[in-house]
Amino acid sequence: MEPLKELPMGFGMALFENEQAAHRFAEMRPEQKQKVLQQVHQVDSKAEMRALVHRLGGEEENG
Repeated sequence: MEPLKELPMGFGMALFENEQAAHRFAEMRPEQKQKVLQQVHQVDSKAEMRALVHRLGGEEENG
């Protein structure tokens, strides 16, 4: 995985808290990572970031 310092802080922190999502992100091809990062830059809140990372990890959202 890219060093966390190269990722947006909120995204890196959310990945740190979600091992499955971090693993999936690490396994992505560079163009796939770029698409995810484009989505990350559109996130406006912690809740949205958490939801994005949960989807990345293949988890169902609760609520």
